Amino acid sequence: MRRFPPFIPVLLALLSLGDLGTELRLLADHFTWSSLVSAIQQHPLAVVVLLLTPSLIRHYR
Repeated sequence: MRRFPPFIPVLLALLSLGDLGTELRLLADHFTWSSLVSAIQQHPLAVVVLLLTPSLIRHYR
């Protein structure tokens, strides 16, 4: 039987990417270290969720 990724961590990761969508587009167009730091400061929860997503997926399996 195939195991699918757990629903909650995947949903959290998608919501985090949605929250960071504009910032990621700006970083892709014109990357600067100050814009990266600013994105992290303005969206700390989204960044932490994205960093912890692999651990959350392993935990929920």
